[in-house]
Amino acid sequence: QVQLVESGGGLVQAGDSLRLSCTASGGTFSRYAMGWFRQAPGKEREFVAAISKLGGMTWYADAVKGRFTISRDNAQNTLHLQMNSLIRDDTAVYVCAATSPATWAADIPVINDAQYTDWGQGTPVTVSS
Repeated sequence: QVQLVESGGGLVQAGDSLRLSCTASGGTFSRYAMGWFRQAPGKEREFVAAISKLGGMTWYADAVKGRFTISRDNAQNTLHLQMNSLIRDDTAVYVCAATSPATWAADIPVINDAQYTDWGQGTPVTVSS
């Protein structure tokens, strides 16, 4: 099991950028495929982006493709989400997640939230117009 703590959220204006971070502890970070999800008020949680264990492959939701970039630093046990050209629809609580190597052995991104085994508490992002 790995513990995840997000940071970097805040209140920004439409068109601004934010960089979210997720720091992991308690496990060998490079063994975990990682992802970002978000949940807007009154809506279900949705997939945002995912990255493979070694960082060689990424996958994005259509809504953020071309604007968001997921990356990881395995030496620093850190996951990032660079968010550019933010819009009001990006307003949500952003949560990072990890999938245990026992659950997901392949070095490819994980899109299905049911495959993730560990979740952070989330960091809120509010985009005003």
